[in-house]
Amino acid sequence: MVIAIIAILIGLLLPAVQKVREAAARMKCQNNLKQLGLAMHNFHETSGKLPPGVADATPYWGQGTWQVAILPHIEQDAIQNIYFDYGISGGRTYYHADNLNGATGKQIKTLLCPSDNPNTGGWPANGQSATYHNYAANFGNTSIDESANWQTTTYNGLTFLGAPFTRGRPIPLTHITDGTSSTLLASELIQGQRRDLRGLTWWGSGSGFVTSIRPNDTSPDLSWGDASWCDTNPPNPPCAFRTNGYVFGSRSRHTGGVNSVMGDGSVRFISNSIQPSAWQALSTSQGGEVVAN
Repeated sequence: MVIAIIAILIGLLLPAVQKVREAAARMKCQNNLKQLGLAMHNFHETSGKLPPGVADATPYWGQGTWQVAILPHIEQDAIQNIYFDYGISGGRTYYHADNLNGATGKQIKTLLCPSDNPNTGGWPANGQSATYHNYAANFGNTSIDESANWQTTTYNGLTFLGAPFTRGRPIPLTHITDGTSSTLLASELIQGQRRDLRGLTWWGSGSGFVTSIRPNDTSPDLSWGDASWCDTNPPNPPCAFRTNGYVFGSRSRHTGGVNSVMGDGSVRFISNSIQPSAWQALSTSQGGEVVAN
């Protein structure tokens, strides 16, 4: 009888403990995004522009992302100093051994959400893998094609209407004509497990999200045509092979939505049930849409 009572009490207590832990994790995640937004604003303060989404160097997907650019602004100067060939065409990519044994082999705590399960053995998994993280820059409302254009002009009936981050061409905040409080800077990603590429934010195409699918959408992300890089096995989110551009949606382990940081530095929790048009409007920087707060 005593054992049965203890078992019942544990059964009642466990969900409450889990809720408290998730609330703390969600708050920590929001604080991380606040720090990320502040870092982007500090970068803007010193350069007059936001960091480029990916470096203006070929291959555009491999020569450094916004994540490298903001490292000094999150007290990670030492990691930036050991990143080789940022922004140098034909230089050592993020997965070159020199970088894997240096910057891209380092995991940055500020860029991790404690609600997610960290991937400690992702791609390329040849004795040394690049680290994975949980925050991605806003690449707009269409898809990514890895060309000099970076964002596709159209995708699935949507027309690209600007974004705070792109290939090269750093964007001043004054060019966000939709208003900084109505434009996303960054949001969450779920780290793919095993060799899945999602969460590999050292890689240009994986360093951002698009809003052509909603937060935590049941529609799949569209990624590289390899079952290990687009891994549909649990606990990974849905994934399908791309035929044109990459589509990585914002996703989280939180119940009901994702945390995001806006252009004015404020952090918002955005529901999975947000209307697609409203979600897309939040990602465009020059769309002219009216977004209800």
